[in-house]
Amino acid sequence: MAPKVVTPKKQAVEDPRHTQALQSYEMGLRALQEHKYEKAKSSLQKVLAGPNKSLADRAQVHILTCDKFLEKPALHFKTPEEHFDFAMSLMNGGDFVAAGEHLDKLLKQQPQSDYVLYGIAALYCLTGHVEESLKTLQEAIHISPALRFQARNDGDFQNLAEDPRFTELLYPDPGAEEPATEDEPTSAY
Repeated sequence: MAPKVVTPKKQAVEDPRHTQALQSYEMGLRALQEHKYEKAKSSLQKVLAGPNKSLADRAQVHILTCDKFLEKPALHFKTPEEHFDFAMSLMNGGDFVAAGEHLDKLLKQQPQSDYVLYGIAALYCLTGHVEESLKTLQEAIHISPALRFQARNDGDFQNLAEDPRFTELLYPDPGAEEPATEDEPTSAY
């Protein structure tokens, strides 16, 4: 019997485009599981250009999932008060930028709204803008003096607690009269 000659098997050379597409797909899935939808979508879109049609089809399904999560639902509020409550929830959650954007929209709709001015004053205080906070709170109290009592116990104004201007605003001197405006005649008695 003749000795068997063993010939080395040829290794299948893998297409580098397929390898790259597979790596992108895996990265996309990891990012998707971590709720990093922008990153996942970017990685999965690279798979679409790869040679493997079935992998590209699966990537397309995951891209649609990313798109669903990336869609920002349009916010519709029935009343300005509901919009204000939403802004306050953002502020209480620490999203001061978004809260400020919503309060600005409300202020444009209702420039003399005491509660919107009060909310803006609280936001200014929480973000360290003391002067703006005092000015805006004064405007709100001018429209609705009862807000003085609310501000006294509001933790959002904690940064102003030691400021004498804040104290004067919330605890006005009972003997001091407010200057009469042109619309209000001064009493002769």
